[in-house]
Amino acid sequence: MNTVMVGNFNFKNHIHVMNNVKNFIQTRRAFLGTSAALAGITILPSGISSCKPAATPAATDGKPTSNFGGVQIGAITYSWRDMPAGLENIISYCIESGINSIELMSGDLEDYLGAPKNPMQDAIRQWMQQQRAAAPPPPAPAGNAPQGPPAGQQRPRMQLPPELQAGIDKYNEDIKGWRLSVDMNRVASAKQLLDDAGIEAHIVKFSPGNWEDDLIDYAFKVAKAMGARGVTEEIGEEAVKKMAPVAERNGMYAIFHNHMQFADVPSFSYDPFIAVSEAVRFNFDAGHFFGSTGIHPNEMIKTYHDKIFSIHIKDKTGPTAEKPNTNQVWGQGEMPLADVLLLLKQEKWPIYCDIELEYPVNPWSTSVKEVRTCVQYARNILI
Repeated sequence: MNTVMVGNFNFKNHIHVMNNVKNFIQTRRAFLGTSAALAGITILPSGISSCKPAATPAATDGKPTSNFGGVQIGAITYSWRDMPAGLENIISYCIESGINSIELMSGDLEDYLGAPKNPMQDAIRQWMQQQRAAAPPPPAPAGNAPQGPPAGQQRPRMQLPPELQAGIDKYNEDIKGWRLSVDMNRVASAKQLLDDAGIEAHIVKFSPGNWEDDLIDYAFKVAKAMGARGVTEEIGEEAVKKMAPVAERNGMYAIFHNHMQFADVPSFSYDPFIAVSEAVRFNFDAGHFFGSTGIHPNEMIKTYHDKIFSIHIKDKTGPTAEKPNTNQVWGQGEMPLADVLLLLKQEKWPIYCDIELEYPVNPWSTSVKEVRTCVQYARNILI
């Protein structure tokens, strides 16, 4: 997932399988057409969902549950970015998808809490679209070379016209004032909405790595009040050094998400970040890791399982495919989803597994239905 940052504003915003189950797991490509029978449910191929989704197991109180075989399946709410926003809507998507655990994007939460709207958002989005349309297309990478900036370099930030930058600066001052005086009773109300629906927000993704310390503190305090155990941000040396001390003071985790760093930078390692603080944890994106490196994700999970708080799961092609590192409908790519889930089940490691829906959704489906299908896919592996 990519986040465009302007000031403080986010624009949306060969490990073996257990011997006693290897005869159970069928090939991933056959799964959508055949293995649903194992659980008595119906799943249609290629992103097509039935008009009436198959029933998801519910707890005795009627609330959804997506813990299968001891493995907690959830979703990052970014998966529903094409749907109407808002915390109440997120709750309905969770219920329809059969999910009781989420990595909550902060935009939906802050909107519920009453954050001021950004008056420049539409103008900036329009300007950015114009810039992209006018720019020449980037040269295609040679062979299977990774796309993006050279190893170790970040993408340069777009320089906004002065009038747009002035608007952003004014908004940043307004939102800072609001954040530092947010009504914590309203936060308690937001948590109660989730509690009443049987949904846990184990992470809030504020992405505050470039914020001032008092605003980073706000992010952790609000996340803690929501019952979360940490705040997520994209991984980087500066963000880790800024967020870790604040996480420590709040008794929380600073949790960092990877993209293609392990492929782009040969020397890239989690180890220097771990050395910064005991509060540092990782949101390991197994899909990005496999799609860009071709290395089995279980290699990383076994090594860093005690530092990995959550895993983003998705299906992708590998780096040597005809279309390398490309998001796929679950079961149609090369990502070893079953291996990852069964490793966690076997080892009983308390690592959250969050669906990040990134493959294109067909017009006859919705992202909510697709997340539900992913939940059922995981369930049939784990039960």
